[in-house]
Amino acid sequence: MTPDQPLRLALAQINPVVGGLDDNRHQILEAIEQARAGGARAVVFPELAVTGYPPEDLLLRPAFLLGVERAVVAITKAARDIDVILGAPVRSDAGLINAALWLRDGACIARYAKQVLPNYSVFDEQRYFVAGDAPCVVELDGWQIGLTVCEDIWQPGPAAGAQAAGAEILLNLNASPYHRGKAEERLQVVGARVAETGCPVVYVNQVGGQDELVFDGRSFVHDPVNGARAVLPAWATGQGQVEASRSAQGPVLRSRDEHMHLSACGILPTLTDPGPEPDEADARDLYQALMIGIRDYVSKNGFPGVLLGLSGGIDSGLTAALAADALGPAAVTAVMMPYRYTASMSIEDAEEQARLLGLEYHEIAIEPMVESFMAGLGDALAAYPAGAGDVTEQNLQARARGVLLMALSNRSGKLLLATGNKSEMAVGYSTLYGDMNGGFAPLKDVSKQWVYRLARWRNTCGAAIPPRVIERPPSAELAPDQQDADSLPPYDVLDAILEAFVEQEQSVAEIVAQGFDRPTVERIARMVFIAEYKRRQAAPGVRVSPRAFGRDRRYPITSGYRPD
Repeated sequence: MTPDQPLRLALAQINPVVGGLDDNRHQILEAIEQARAGGARAVVFPELAVTGYPPEDLLLRPAFLLGVERAVVAITKAARDIDVILGAPVRSDAGLINAALWLRDGACIARYAKQVLPNYSVFDEQRYFVAGDAPCVVELDGWQIGLTVCEDIWQPGPAAGAQAAGAEILLNLNASPYHRGKAEERLQVVGARVAETGCPVVYVNQVGGQDELVFDGRSFVHDPVNGARAVLPAWATGQGQVEASRSAQGPVLRSRDEHMHLSACGILPTLTDPGPEPDEADARDLYQALMIGIRDYVSKNGFPGVLLGLSGGIDSGLTAALAADALGPAAVTAVMMPYRYTASMSIEDAEEQARLLGLEYHEIAIEPMVESFMAGLGDALAAYPAGAGDVTEQNLQARARGVLLMALSNRSGKLLLATGNKSEMAVGYSTLYGDMNGGFAPLKDVSKQWVYRLARWRNTCGAAIPPRVIERPPSAELAPDQQDADSLPPYDVLDAILEAFVEQEQSVAEIVAQGFDRPTVERIARMVFIAEYKRRQAAPGVRVSPRAFGRDRRYPITSGYRPD
């Protein structure tokens, strides 16, 4: 091949399993074969493709690193008649590096060490890796190609260093987690590097769920002439090809699937998508993120399915729809557990939703259990007279339901899904060992306003959630005529305060200056702080915002600080 001929590269958007070295090796070898059969000269994989991302403290185990080395050796042997650019942790004299390996003709001909190690938000790479300090440029068929890994592209230095070392094209291997708005951020950042260096960028990202993280794929290319072009869609594994060629304006990259565009999401096949308007695209994207999070948490951990309490309310209604779409209706069991305060419409709507989705459905009255608890506690409770706002009976209802659901989970082997949302988790509007029971909480990072938006959008794809569930005022139904508004501000107000206080770390004074009532803001801020102990005991859930509860936000439980 002469330097004037196009260079064909394959982008492998895979869904690795963290620690699943054998599974990941098989995925990589299959992708290599597919790329070779498709005529590609090289195939590019995501960051740490051999181990999955993030491998966390598995990287501290020498036996695990030895297994990684064996996997890399097997993959290297397969690098024949095609170059392979692979992400893996590699032991070096300086320490463990987050490496991009260039494999050719059964050998590793180049090794690049990631230079910018993120240590913020959900990232903790400085705990494990030492940073590189040098560019790596490899020649392929007359082209000079520079290597970068994920965070390297977010800073000017590594890209500029590769360009100064002679790179004409930059490959960027990624394990970039999703959150709302992340795709646009990536385009802006990569566009800045292209403008600074004049080098086209090939951006390869992984896809799939890993504990609380979800990876959206969306691998793309960006060059100074044509701008950004999508190569692979969001939320799907696959392989796409691009061709690099020289023009009078410089190197350009062309996707071999030119019909693709950067807003393409690719709805998962369990839904019938009517083609949402642009203002609905965010809801569709977020819904798919939650589906992927559920699907991969369940499948990668080997559960046969899920079960949940279906109350006739909006949160459990959306969770049920997500689970059915992610796993198939046959894998989902819904349980309605009415008490004397449960409205008849709640029972009717829960049964109707189970019918619409085709779920296994059970109804178990909890009044006998609650009465038994109260009777057994009678003498002991009498020693502690109930004060104003006593919630003992309300919490017993929630905990009785939790006991029943956990028993069904134990017997069936199915994973119990907790159904609480981010707004409730923020202010502690939930019951430990009750509605917080569960192994996974899909809505943990989804505000109440987004819950409603997602439910409405889902119904545009086909009837899934009875309209009355969406339209009626929200209520925990733990007391007569109870409504959430009795204890909390309207959710549009609450969510706006929480976004400012939790996600943007604004002070009470800054939030009040935006027009919110000071006593309300102070009360919400206090509720957030004192509920920290509950959140520490909550199930993991899908991270979809830039500031989720968990590794994103690490506050002490015992703290004398109160915001002003």
